[in-house]
Order: sequence, then C-alpha cells, then structure tokens
Amino acid sequence: MRVLSLRLKNFKCYGEAELGLEDGVTVVHGVNGSGKSTLLEAIFFALYGSKALDNRTLDDVITTGEEETSVELTFSHDGERYRIQRELKLRGDRATTTTCVLELSDGSVEGARDVRQAVTELLRMDADAFVNCAYVRQGEVNKLIHASPRERQDMIDELLQLGALEEYRERASEARLGVKDVLDRQEGALEKLREQIEQKEHKELHERLNGLESRRAEVTEQIDNYSQQRDAAQATLEEAETTLEQYEDTREEIDVLEEEIEALRSTIKATESEREELLEAITALEDERSETEADRDETVASLALEVSGDSSSETEIRETVEDRLDTIGDRDEELRDQLQTQQIEIEGKQNELETLRSRAEELEDEAAEARTEASELAETIEEDEETIEQRTEKRANLEKTIETARATFEGAPVDVGEAAAYHEECVEARDECQSELASIDAKIEALESSIEEGQALLAEGNCPECGQPVEDSPHVDVLEERREELADLEDTRESCVEALEEARGALESAESLVEAERTIREIQERISDATTLLEEKRERLEERRERRETLLERAVELEETAAAKRETSAEIEAEIESAREQLGEINGERAEIRTERETLETVADQTDRLADLEQRIDTVREKRASKAELNDERRDRLTEKRERKRELEAEFDPSKVEEARTKKQNARDYLEQVEPRLEELEETREEVQGAIGAVERELENLEELRADLERVKARCEDLQSLYDEAETLQTTYGELRAELRQRNVDTLERLLNETFELVYQNDSYASIDLDGSYRLTVYQKDGEALEPEQLSGGERALFNLSLRCAIYRLLAEGVEGAAPMPPLILDEPTVFLDSGHVTQLVSLIESMRQLGVEQILVVSHDEELVGAADDLVRVEKDATSNRSRIERGEPPEAALLAAGSD
Repeated sequence: MRVLSLRLKNFKCYGEAELGLEDGVTVVHGVNGSGKSTLLEAIFFALYGSKALDNRTLDDVITTGEEETSVELTFSHDGERYRIQRELKLRGDRATTTTCVLELSDGSVEGARDVRQAVTELLRMDADAFVNCAYVRQGEVNKLIHASPRERQDMIDELLQLGALEEYRERASEARLGVKDVLDRQEGALEKLREQIEQKEHKELHERLNGLESRRAEVTEQIDNYSQQRDAAQATLEEAETTLEQYEDTREEIDVLEEEIEALRSTIKATESEREELLEAITALEDERSETEADRDETVASLALEVSGDSSSETEIRETVEDRLDTIGDRDEELRDQLQTQQIEIEGKQNELETLRSRAEELEDEAAEARTEASELAETIEEDEETIEQRTEKRANLEKTIETARATFEGAPVDVGEAAAYHEECVEARDECQSELASIDAKIEALESSIEEGQALLAEGNCPECGQPVEDSPHVDVLEERREELADLEDTRESCVEALEEARGALESAESLVEAERTIREIQERISDATTLLEEKRERLEERRERRETLLERAVELEETAAAKRETSAEIEAEIESAREQLGEINGERAEIRTERETLETVADQTDRLADLEQRIDTVREKRASKAELNDERRDRLTEKRERKRELEAEFDPSKVEEARTKKQNARDYLEQVEPRLEELEETREEVQGAIGAVERELENLEELRADLERVKARCEDLQSLYDEAETLQTTYGELRAELRQRNVDTLERLLNETFELVYQNDSYASIDLDGSYRLTVYQKDGEALEPEQLSGGERALFNLSLRCAIYRLLAEGVEGAAPMPPLILDEPTVFLDSGHVTQLVSLIESMRQLGVEQILVVSHDEELVGAADDLVRVEKDATSNRSRIERGEPPEAALLAAGSD
C-alpha cells in the first residue's frame, strides 16, 4: 500500500494544502508547532475517520473560525488505485460527516462506517492495528516497551490475526457451556418423565378400562332393546304416513294429469306451427345452395383446374383442390426451407461482420492506447534524460566541491585523513600552554604577594623572610632575590603567552581542516548515492526506451490487423447483399403461392359450404318429419292420461284413510314415551365412553411418555457427545493459537535481532530474547541480561523503533497474497534521541528501505534526518494568519551543491 497524494481544506492549521508522495524516504521537516504531524493525522483520519481521533471529537479537526473541512486521500494497493473523500460541516456546536466515499475501480462505498470497514478489510488492520504496526505517533515511540507483556501480546496477536482464534476458542467455550445448560435441562426432563411414568403405572389403567367396557356393554344392550321397540313403532308410523301420503299423492296426480292434458293440447298446436316455419327454412336453404354452387363454379373456372366440367361431382372438385394445395404446399415448404437457410446464412455472416468490425475497433483502440502510452513514455524519457543530465552536472559540481575542500590541505602540516589526529595534538598543545601559563600566573601572584609582605616587614625594621629585627636577621637580601625571580617569571610568562597564541592559531587551522575533512566525507557519500541513483535512472530510461519501441511496433501490428479485418468485413458485406437479393426472389414466389392457396382455399370453403347446406337441408327436413312424429306421440299420450285420470278417480277409498290416521297417532304416542328413556341410556353410555376415552388417553400418554423417555435419553447422549466435541474444539483452538504464536514469536525474534544488529553494530549489546509471552530481554556482550526499561532513554526509543520495524517486516512476510502494508510512518522519532542515536536512527531507516519498504514517511525538526531523505517537504507556519503551508525542499545533494558554490 502506497500513499500517492493528500489534499486538505480547512483541516486544523491548514487552509488549503496539497501534498504528493513518492517512493523512498520522505522527510517532513519544520520547527516544532509548524503543523508537520497534522499531515500524518490527516492521512490517518482519511483512512479511519473518527476512530483516528482518540478522545477528540470531529469538530476538533475543523480549522478555527471555519464551518466545514474536507480531506481527500489517494493511495494504491495491489495494482489498484483508491480515493477516499471525507467532508465535515458544523451544525450548531457539533460537526457531522456530510460526505464519506471510497472510490474503487468497480464502484464506490459510501458512509463513514462502511468506508472504515472496507479500509479495514483492504489493509487487514483496524485503526488500533495501524497505530501499533506502521504509524509511530509523536510521544508514543516507547508504547510497546512500556506495555505489559499481556498488552504487547494482545497488540501483536491482533496484528497477526491470531485474535480470531481466541474468539473461536471463546465461542467454542460458550457453545460448550450452552450445551451443558441444555444437557442439564434435558437430564432434569428425563428425571421428570421417569416420575410421570411411575405415577401412571400405579393407577392400574388396564383394570379400570376392562370394568368400564363391561358397563358400556350392559347399557348398549338396553339401548338396543328399546331401539327395536322404537323401530317397530316407527315402522307403523311410517306405514300409516305412507298410506296418507299415497292418498295425497293420488289427489295431486289427478291435478297434475289435468294440467298435463291441457299442456299437451297446447304443445301439439305449437309444434304444428313450427313445422310450417321449418318448411319455409328448407326453401331458403335450397336458394342459398344454388347461389353458392354458382359462385364455386365461377372460381373453379378462374383457376383452370382440370375437372370434367358441369357434370363434375363435388368429390372430384374437392380432390382436385386438395391435390393442388398439396403441390403448392410442398413447393412453399421447399421455399420456406430455402428462406430459413438463407436467413441463417445471412445472420451468421452478419454476426461475423459485426464481430470483425468490433474486433477492428478494439484493435484500433488498442493501437491508439499503445501510441498514447508511447507518447507519454517519450515525454517521460525526455524528462529522464533531462534529470540524468542535471544529476550528472550535480555530481560534477560535487566533485569540484571536494577539490575545493582538498585545497584546504595545501600547505597544511598534515594530509587528508590525518586532520582529527592533528586536531587532538593541537588541543593538547593548547591545553599544555594554558596549564603552564596558569602555573606561572599563580607563581607570579605568590611572589608579588610575598614581596609586598617583605617590603612591609622591612619598613617596620624586620626581616622580610623571618620577621626578626634587621640587625639580627640573616636574610635581609631575600627581598631582592624575590624581585629577580619575579622578573624571570614575567619573562617566561611572555614566552608562554606567545606559545599559547601560536597553539590557538594552530588549533583554529586544525578545526578548519577537520571541517574540510568532514565535508569531503559527506560529499563523497553524496556522490556515491548520486552515482547509484544516476545508474538506476539510466537503467529505467533504457527500459522505457525499449518499452516505447515495443509499444510502437505493437501499434503498427494492431493497425495492420485491424485493416485486414475491415477488408474482410467489406467482402462479407457484399456476400450479405447478394444473399438478401436471393431472399427477395424467394419471398416473391412465396407471395404468388399464398395468393393461389387463398383462391384454392376459397373453392374448398365453397365446396364445404355446399355440403354443409345440403346437410342442413336434410337436417331441417328430418326435423320437420320428427316433429310430425312427436305430435303423433303426444296425441297418444293425451289419450293415455285421460284414461289414467278416470282410473285414479275410481280407486279412491275414505275408510282406509281414517284407519291410517288412527295408527299414526298411536305410534307417535309410544315414540314420545320411549325417546326420553333412550336419551337417558345414551347419556349413561356417553359418560362411560368418556371415562373409557380418558383411560385410553392416559394409556396413550403413558406410551408417549415412554417414547419421550427414550427420545430424551438419546438426546442426552447426543448432547454429551456434542459437549465433549465442543470441549475438544476449545482445546484445539487454544493449542493452535499457542503454536502459531510461538512460530510468530520465533520469526519476530529473528527479525528483531536482525534489525537491532543493523542499528547497534559493534556496540555493547549482543542479542534480544522474546519469549512466548512476548516478554523482552536485552543481552549485553558480557552476557548480562537487561530489561528494556533499564536502557537509556535514547536506547529505549531506538529499541522500540527496531521492534516496530521488526513487526512491520513480520506482517509483510507473513500475510498471504499482496502484502497490505501501509507506509512506515515515524512522527518525531528523535524526541528521546541524542545526536549519536539519531545517526543510528538514520541507519535503521536506510536498512528498512534496503529490506524493501517502498515508502517511509518521517516527520521531524532534526536537521540530521534531512540527509537521509529522497524527498524533502518543508512545513512553515505564518505567524500572522496562524496557517501552515507546504513547500518542496531541495534534495540533499542539491543543498550540498548550493553550499559548495558558496
């Protein structure tokens, strides 16, 4: 993953700013408080939104006095390009997100939460993992060192995605506990089922069922006896009712017969009228048949069909028409097949034509793209050639600067490479002179004081040496000796002062030689770096030239292929036009066939119409004759009904009717008495039946309980097995996590030692130990073990940076597929470092670059880090507006050239 560009508007201390980032080491340089770290915070915020703000709120990122802000970040990953845009706006005293979009190659993701989730999935790390791995924020350089082993373990496990295994282990544990709860409930249900079965077995249900069934048989027998008597009374009642009904039926039948006799008379009259109407219909149909036959004959004549003439039968005409229809139908089928074949051929050629044209367009587009890319490469080649020329000139200027520095040693007492030793000699000489001068000054001061005291004693008449009276003192001349000694010391002091001045002059010369020697070394390193960059640039230039030639050749080849396909498409288009002409001829012939078929079908329809009319005439005649027969039958039925009416009137007997009414009343009286008794017995039987049903249900429930008992037993066995499996799965996840963690620990320890060794070459530390709990121990070369906290502040910070870099390498090497690593970002990493450790930090950055880290971003106010930059970004703040601005700094070699020219 590489950051390509960042664009800000009203973000914290920036009004409007835009920053493009290249591969390699980019140093963002500026004084403290100028807004350097804000650029890194903007990148972090663009990726993760509010999750990147710690305890701050969204309104904290909006520039004071403004109402809205926007951040736009463009980055690439695994060959794809992405762009994130976030816009905030103040609503009252709170800021809300108005726009949050992640643009992908195949669409976009919108919404703060969805964008953050998409970025987390893309980079395979959330905001915390990003900070713990790639983004060393200001003041957090010692975060991993100060973390407890448990916290460090959680951080690294989360980065290496081992937290998922712990989550799975916890899920397995929760599942195991859940299964245990269900198992306990099932075992409780099993015990309850056993108690219920035991209670029902004590009721002796089968004995109770036998007694109830015997009682039901007795009641049923009584019911059957009363039912038989009731059925006999019911039969008598029904027989009496039948007799009475027969009387009523006879009376009704006589009435019906009278109505039917009258209806038959009316029907016979109406049918005779219908026969007259049918006779008129026959006459009309015969007229229509004559007209249709004349039309048919005229149509047959127009077709010139080979029939025998007026005497031709309907069958002959129909057969002739059908034969002709078959003939033209066969021809039409043949033409339709030809038409279909021709259409398929045209469609195939049309598809082939479209394919050729489409392919020709694609080839032309590819050729145009190749030429466009070749043109862009040509511009890039010109830029590369200009860059190579400039860098060659810069290297030549650097070499001249070295010659200028070497000229400093002309006439010097030492050669290049001996300045440091000469400087030390000069320092020693100066120090010796200063020491000797101080000693002489002390002696002079003591002598002067002694002479003053001697003169005072002598003025009092005492010896200046022993303080005795002069006449008695043996040391009266000592004062003159002291004056002579003082004069000698003053002469010696003058010589010493001259020697000190000479030593100081030599020291100043030595310091200038040391500075010149340092400048020579630095410029030699820059020349070496510039030479390497120049060679790389030349190699890339050659590759681009070859690529451009290949693209141009490819464009010519594609254009020739496209032209060939367009020629082929023109030929196919001519073939399609010819086929369409043949298609028109076939359609013309088919149109003639359709016209003849329609005429033939008209003849066939007319012939069928004649047959239909003949049939209808016969049908109407038959119908008229049928109605005559119906009237004859109706007259016969009229005679029969009159005779039946006379018979029914003769059968009527009033005494049988009265006897039937008496039997009906007696039967009703008995039924009214027997029904209540039967209802009482039925209720008794229902009660017994209900008791039997209750016992049977209890027996069924007993069997169900026994079946439930077996089912719950099996369920308990399954749950016990599932519990054991969940316990095994929980253990497996734990062991797998421990095994993977140990593998990562071993790899991380190796990478950490490699990185630490690059930083601390020839120093006092031998190795670093990282145990399975992520506890860190540093071993000195004498074997003594140290906790990281025992290191000095600078060593501890550098140690933590080495650990961060090792974790970065572990993730880059251990993730399958394209390593989703963001740039290595260091925010003010020199806070706890002295000048010596800053040099080691530069070595660490260079080693990470050599190990393949494509992009490293360093924010610092330290001037020494500028020398390690491939690209320099300077940040300044306007004291009046309190707004920061970004300026591109000169590359390090350019700065050296400028210094050399001065």
